[in-house]
Amino acid sequence: GDTLTLEIADVRSVSLQFDGSDDISDQAEARTIITKVDDALKFVYDQRAKLGAVQNRLEYKISNLDSSAQNLQSAESVIRDVDMAEEMVNYTSQEILQNAAQAMLARANQAPQAILQLLQ
Repeated sequence: GDTLTLEIADVRSVSLQFDGSDDISDQAEARTIITKVDDALKFVYDQRAKLGAVQNRLEYKISNLDSSAQNLQSAESVIRDVDMAEEMVNYTSQEILQNAAQAMLARANQAPQAILQLLQ
């Protein structure tokens, strides 16, 4: 699936056996040329159909790749959101612990002063 081989046929007039030297001076030659033109047109139409099919496959692949890219961006966004939420929880926890430590330190500093006041 990841590679697509494309062969483009040569549809120049020379490769389709039209070199400009065809003679249409009589009816039989004219019919031969008409048959050659019909065959050449059929060949060109077939080649256009093949190219159209390849174009459709390429457009489908592009659409799938766009969808995959959007899904990857969405997944990355979800991961970032989860990481941000986790960091906010960690920050809040640390802030609560720091506030509790400050409150305990303030209480610890008040205890000796209360004892001194009782002794006076």
